[in-house]
Amino acid sequence: MTNNDNALFYTCSLIEFIGRECKLKRLEVVNMLGDSTIRRIYNHADVLHCEVIASVADKFIKKCNLPTGDFDNVAKCKYEVPDYWTIGEVYKRLIEDVNSNRKDENIINTLKEVYTSWIDKFVSNYNSDFFYQPRDYIAECYRHGKVLE
Repeated sequence: MTNNDNALFYTCSLIEFIGRECKLKRLEVVNMLGDSTIRRIYNHADVLHCEVIASVADKFIKKCNLPTGDFDNVAKCKYEVPDYWTIGEVYKRLIEDVNSNRKDENIINTLKEVYTSWIDKFVSNYNSDFFYQPRDYIAECYRHGKVLE
């Protein structure tokens, strides 16, 4: 994996898009998609990105029978809503940073670990500025298990 992992960026952005479409927490999307589907998205991102992301999302929503939930962080946002590419980039960088010190760590395992951790709640809160913080700060918060003062 490199620090310019376009497949990881696309995978994270698609997870964000699906979460918004289905009104699910991103950790729920990751759990419901499962390892094999996430791995498939990651491994075929170079082809999938050629299609409209809404179409790709719809295929995976149907394939995995994702329900509609009630987590609508877009509607609750009082300010400008960050686009799904922006949030995908935040997750991509964090996953890269978490994975960087691990030898032979599977990137999909790290993706699942990050998305299903406490930090999902903070990245998904569009009424805060957490997702705009510098990459190093977000990584340090993750390592400490809390938002740092």
